[in-house]
Amino acid sequence: MTSAYVLIKIKAGKIRDVLKELRKIHEIRHLDPVTGPYDIIGFVEAPDLATLGKLVVDRIQAIEGIEDTLTCNVITFEV
Repeated sequence: MTSAYVLIKIKAGKIRDVLKELRKIHEIRHLDPVTGPYDIIGFVEAPDLATLGKLVVDRIQAIEGIEDTLTCNVITFEV
């Protein structure tokens, strides 16, 4: 399983519409509206990196009102 945080920048006045559409994507496990250069941070899970990439490009970025995304893949390592 691969997971990532997706930072999402939204056009002004569109946050409610975008959140409604994002909540329809079951691979998105959690969404938080935030302050700063991005408007929403989502936690997503997919079986592999290729599927995660398709999810971001084909489904998340395709939502009207989304201007930009930044995907931060979660890494694991021994401490």
